Amino acid sequence: MSYYFTSESVSEGHPDKVSDQVSDAILDEILKQDPDSKCACETFVTTGLCLVGGEIKTKAYVDVQDIARNVIRRIGYTKPEYKFDADSCGVLTAIQEQSPDINQGVDREDPEAQGAGDQGMMFGYATKQTDNYMPLPVDIAHKLVAELAKIRHQNGVMPYLCPDSKSQVTMEFDDNGYPIKIDTIVVSTQHEEFIKPDSETEENYKKAEKEMLSKIETDIINILIPRVKAQYPESVQKYFDNDFRLFVNPTGKFIIGGPHGDTGLTGRKIIVDTYGGRGAHGGGAFSGKDASKVDRSAAYAARHIAKNLVAADICEAAEVQLAYAIGVAEPVGVYVRTEKCKIDKSDAEISDIVKEIFDLRPYGIIKRFGLKNPIFEETAAYGHMGRKPGKKVVYIDNERKEVETFTWEKLDYVDKLKKALT
Repeated sequence: MSYYFTSESVSEGHPDKVSDQVSDAILDEILKQDPDSKCACETFVTTGLCLVGGEIKTKAYVDVQDIARNVIRRIGYTKPEYKFDADSCGVLTAIQEQSPDINQGVDREDPEAQGAGDQGMMFGYATKQTDNYMPLPVDIAHKLVAELAKIRHQNGVMPYLCPDSKSQVTMEFDDNGYPIKIDTIVVSTQHEEFIKPDSETEENYKKAEKEMLSKIETDIINILIPRVKAQYPESVQKYFDNDFRLFVNPTGKFIIGGPHGDTGLTGRKIIVDTYGGRGAHGGGAFSGKDASKVDRSAAYAARHIAKNLVAADICEAAEVQLAYAIGVAEPVGVYVRTEKCKIDKSDAEISDIVKEIFDLRPYGIIKRFGLKNPIFEETAAYGHMGRKPGKKVVYIDNERKEVETFTWEKLDYVDKLKKALT
């Protein structure tokens, strides 16, 4: 008997994602001046206000207000009618230094003995459902809002679009966990009041609203969905060909949005940031945290392990759990759970081999992925996982440097895993 699974995503203009991007932009600016900085930076946004707080230990000086305004401006909050815009919103700071009680367990005389910045468990997941080894529902959901943002930045295509939007995808799967079809797509997008009522009567207001919604739905069908479909191979495109249900702004007009419509907080979209509800989640957020916080770095390491296991054809899907004690370098727990395993080894045996192959100390993870580089702002929208590794130029201590991005998505341990496990 088939079952249904749903995942969601949100755009760069969603208030929680505004907060995430401000926090990670501040982290990046700090790392450009002092790669050894310790940062736990939180952002709160609401009508006319951006509040940045947290604990930061650094030699760097950054203009928090300028960074926050630049992020807000880049996202697209540039109009006073949004009641939250880059030039007029208040930017307040409440930042203190990292607790020395925490720091003594992290910084050590021997860098390789660096302890975990906190206790906790982190999960990674990978599946063969997509070319980037992400669950298909969340991957489609990400692409819907990411493409909608691209369209918003293209003058004249859908000119009424505003920064805030959300998507949701429900897929039907068979008993073996393979996709059958897309069942439902939901797209909610903030928009301008681009059709005005002829007169101020309730009937005319409803008529104008209906015309706006009809136009938006038509453009979603004819512009957005074909663009998203075209990003996939034929093996995935076929799931778009059935008569799936489509809900566009199902509550009606969506003019009041962004931080004016809802407050935003850093770290409040942890399922969007990871696997859309597939697999488990340890509960720790990512944005605004430097890599000494294993909430972030070990979650990247767990994804890297899971993705390389699946790419090595060890299994159809894998979930990896890592667990740490604060101030302790080695993880206190490493667990691998496979789905449709293709080798004659138990999950316990695979877990033991993973512990041998991967350096899972914070020092090893940070070094392997280059996590002292300022590469985090672009992770803060459209998911931290499933992204394409790349390179970008940054200036660290005013020196030009090319750094790698999304390094935890590399398939650089496939051969090592094949050799050890097959």
